[in-house]
Amino acid sequence: MKKISIVIPAYNEEGNLSLIHSEIKNVFLTLPDYDYEIIFVNDGSRDSTQQTLEEISKDCSKLKYLEFSRNFGHQNAVKAGMDYADGNAVISMDADMQHPPAMIPNMIKKWEEGYDVVYTIRRYSKNISFFKRKTSDFFYHILSNLSDVDLEKGSSDFRLLDASVIDAIRKTGESDIFLRGLVKWVGFKQYSIDFVAADRFSGSSKYSLGKMMRFAFTGITAFSVKPLYLAAYLGFFFSFLSLLYIPYVIYAFLSHTEISGWASILMTVVFFGGIQLIILGILGIYMGKIFKQIKDRPNYIIRSKNF
Repeated sequence: MKKISIVIPAYNEEGNLSLIHSEIKNVFLTLPDYDYEIIFVNDGSRDSTQQTLEEISKDCSKLKYLEFSRNFGHQNAVKAGMDYADGNAVISMDADMQHPPAMIPNMIKKWEEGYDVVYTIRRYSKNISFFKRKTSDFFYHILSNLSDVDLEKGSSDFRLLDASVIDAIRKTGESDIFLRGLVKWVGFKQYSIDFVAADRFSGSSKYSLGKMMRFAFTGITAFSVKPLYLAAYLGFFFSFLSLLYIPYVIYAFLSHTEISGWASILMTVVFFGGIQLIILGILGIYMGKIFKQIKDRPNYIIRSKNF
């Protein structure tokens, strides 16, 4: 009998745990040929998420949990679940019910057809705000153009990975994990399924605009050096523009023409100062990633677990 591991990161999700556990349990009642386990990863929650998991696990041997010593982030929580999963395939999904458990049979079916990765493309319902749609589209547009991996709009962390893919990801050893890009990078035979994201059952979204921007920078710098090339191109471009100004300066000197315009000079200095800071920032991000990588600290620390 094949075994499916369900990995669910949870950060302050006390109101969603019982429901998603029940929904997954009901799904596998329709799949009697498969064994399963549910691995919840408590990512340093400040509410009663841990107590709820401990209570549910008393009555369900298939529910397992990992408790982090602090909040290490969503991607590290998913990676931890993958590291501890022992199923023939691993399905990662969020705890807020926006990833519908009813899709699990379709994902397993495609896996049985020979696909190593079955990932989902999120389509927003009509009640999602215009701002949310546009910022999400902008995120994927920037990510795809500045990184070396091609991510479709709406790619999510709701996916099924064969055990062979999980083994490949475990061996990467990256400090800044970006799983959406990593899953694309490892290759294998992949298939996508569209789904309409449901409304959150309880609680609020943990992804602010600032976190989305940091997430985008992580993805871009993890899979591409294009920003470094962009910085070099900017340097060459503005150096070339400055050369075009030299003939005018020589002409003004020979003709004794006064070069005036303090406002324009100040604007130019400020502009080029900003460009230099951007370039230094890009270099700093890459140096920071190298600094974190060479220290070789663990991506997460387990405080407690029940298996």
